[in-house]
Amino acid sequence: MPQILKNPWRGRGLNLDCPAPSIDHAAVSQLLALCPVHKATPLIRVPELAQKAGVAEVFVKDERDRMELGSFKALGAAYAIAWKASAVIEQNNWAEALSGQTFVTASAGNHGLSVAAGARLFGAQSCIYLSETVPPSFALRLEKMGAQVVRAGTNYEASMVAAQQAAEINGWTLLSDSSWPGYLDLPYRVMEGYLEMASEASKQLDMPPTHILLQAGVGGMAAAVAAFARNKWGDEPQIIIVEPEAAPALLESIRAGRVLETKGPVSAMGRLDCKTPSLIALQGLAKDADMFLTISEEEAAAGVEVLSKCNLQTSLSGGAGLSAIIAGLDLGRDARVLSFMSEGAQSTV
Repeated sequence: MPQILKNPWRGRGLNLDCPAPSIDHAAVSQLLALCPVHKATPLIRVPELAQKAGVAEVFVKDERDRMELGSFKALGAAYAIAWKASAVIEQNNWAEALSGQTFVTASAGNHGLSVAAGARLFGAQSCIYLSETVPPSFALRLEKMGAQVVRAGTNYEASMVAAQQAAEINGWTLLSDSSWPGYLDLPYRVMEGYLEMASEASKQLDMPPTHILLQAGVGGMAAAVAAFARNKWGDEPQIIIVEPEAAPALLESIRAGRVLETKGPVSAMGRLDCKTPSLIALQGLAKDADMFLTISEEEAAAGVEVLSKCNLQTSLSGGAGLSAIIAGLDLGRDARVLSFMSEGAQSTV
């Protein structure tokens, strides 16, 4: 059954051996200003959704066309690669700044596209490990972007192990969107890139939201947005984290007060089907989030159907935050809700 957990660590956090998420949006803005395809994504007011959810207003930050890659992930790995390039750039030669380097990762979706795009932009190579469940169409998209694609394992976790091994054997740079003890620096930058979407939303809103709903897999996007929101608006917004019922990695880790690996069936919310949270994300959300909850497969599917009728076509993963209020989460009649539609209506794996 879906769960709701009030965060017992709110305001004080956990004493994990890692940094808190970045709030340095200025660094992100400076690099993104150099990207010719970068532009702000729209914030959409959806009165029909507000009426259905029984709240005053619903605002949706639409990431479906972010930097022509189709999801918020375009701000993550590509930004981290740009950050590495900026440290070695000579004579403004961005196209060859990382020549000879290879970035490797595992992906269940859009993170791989961001790695491939960032590597190509700065003259590097990329190798993306995919599990057996990722559709061939996604592998083809990666190959068209110049990435080498390798199949490994039956799930995301197994493909990540294979990517780590390849990095060690070949001397490649592992670029995961998760973090764990001993692997913190690049995931920290990936999360830092996500600050851009939160910053844009803050400028597009007339007043602060009362509630922010954030879907989470390993938790990188949710933790980055939450950190920005607390720095910008203080304690007022209620920040609610939404995970699949089959993958409550953050909820159970918060309950335990430490990183836990969870078990569960494969979720149709494939981008969110992560059984272990990012260490940095857990550190941030333990302090910043007010509530963690899960939604069922049926609730996610019903939510996407409602969103489609509002002309907000997205995947089960991309609409998971909004699906929570569609499913009946009671926020009160005066609530002004901000959520993020994190990708388009792609395959749900």
